[in-house]
Amino acid sequence: MRRIIKLITVSNTLRLIALFTVIGSLNGCSTAMIRAHEEEQLPPKYVYAEENFERNEFSVAKGDDVIGQLRFITLEKGDTLPDIARHFSLGLNGVSATNPGVDIWVPEPGKRIMLPVSFILPDAPRKGIVINLAAMRLFQFKGNSQSLTVLTYPVGVGTEERPSPRGLMRVERKVYRPTWHVPASIAKDHLKKGDPLPASVLPGPQNPLGEYALYLSAPSYLIHGTNKPASIGLRATNGCIRLYPESVKKLYENTPAKTAVSMVNQPYLLGQSDGVVYLEVHASTEESDSAEFDKIYAKLRTIEKESGRPLDWNKVKNVLAEARGIPVPIFEISPGSGKVVAEPVEVKHPGELYGKPKIPELKTDAWSVLAADLRDENDAMRLAAIINHQGPQIPARVISKDAGYRVVAGPFDDIKEAKDAIKRLKIDLEIDGRLIGPVKNR
Repeated sequence: MRRIIKLITVSNTLRLIALFTVIGSLNGCSTAMIRAHEEEQLPPKYVYAEENFERNEFSVAKGDDVIGQLRFITLEKGDTLPDIARHFSLGLNGVSATNPGVDIWVPEPGKRIMLPVSFILPDAPRKGIVINLAAMRLFQFKGNSQSLTVLTYPVGVGTEERPSPRGLMRVERKVYRPTWHVPASIAKDHLKKGDPLPASVLPGPQNPLGEYALYLSAPSYLIHGTNKPASIGLRATNGCIRLYPESVKKLYENTPAKTAVSMVNQPYLLGQSDGVVYLEVHASTEESDSAEFDKIYAKLRTIEKESGRPLDWNKVKNVLAEARGIPVPIFEISPGSGKVVAEPVEVKHPGELYGKPKIPELKTDAWSVLAADLRDENDAMRLAAIINHQGPQIPARVISKDAGYRVVAGPFDDIKEAKDAIKRLKIDLEIDGRLIGPVKNR
């Protein structure tokens, strides 16, 4: 049991959210710096209905590089950051990095967090599809420089061991309800864990490609859906680009074959909007990032030189240190021009979060699985949330018992389904589940 408790410490929670892969650092800045930044951006005390703003499709004004607007939302009991992220078409990396220190699985009810629904466009030609691997975000451009629209979605990308490719490619073909032909390298990895895979997986809930797939000209790489939505916004794939099911459906419908796809890695983004210069920084550990930093530094020096005014380099340093993944205003091109930076606004909490896992009622006459007995309620709630966000979902809940709390998964229709859940808990989360049989009515 000590090993199970160890699994749900903060550091291991970050590891477990990846579900089956290594997760990189999601944040990094001092509490004081965060508080100061948020105090600068307090919105007016007016709450907007969440359906009144766009999170996927934006018009791009000529000469602008920044789209969207930051938002705030107050969390409610039972929320998790993966559920908030999916509802607002954000990746977990974005929500977590923007709100460091907030518990991913059991955030405090009443906590006010920022929704990073604002983005600097990648430094790349604005045509076809552009994927910024550092930001874990896909941008699809429609129209021309006179009337440009961009559709944008969060993505999951390749791990450090199996990174996503970079460079120019194209969409070769599209397939609805694809069959997954298991690559030898993935089959070998699963076999080592005691999880042998078939040669191919037909369409259905067990297929990791989801319902839609766009095959790229780079061999063996796809843009596709997923049966693991909690992995969006993580380095969690074997190199493919993974989207929420609802996002990939829109992309599939809007993307003809032969569409150009450009994959870039730009953790440092500089852009202008309405006469204000913004800097956006994403945490990354890649060695190549030093070259990207040099590019941004050179651009900042050019802005300083051409304007004849010094930049606030302390502010730039803070943005770099925080790496919150949001556009931060750092320079007004024409001081005194009356340009106003759009303030974040408060969003009303939706009645139901889209895609939030539903937990069926536990039935005494069905099979279930005991995942853990824990003393701390928060630890139990955290573990139940992690299990619920497996893909496909393993339903789990917390049950009070004596002086502690039980995490119970189920109900399952039969013993085979329950044993399959025990196997997945062991392979994916290193949890030794215990089978609970149905209670016979007397």
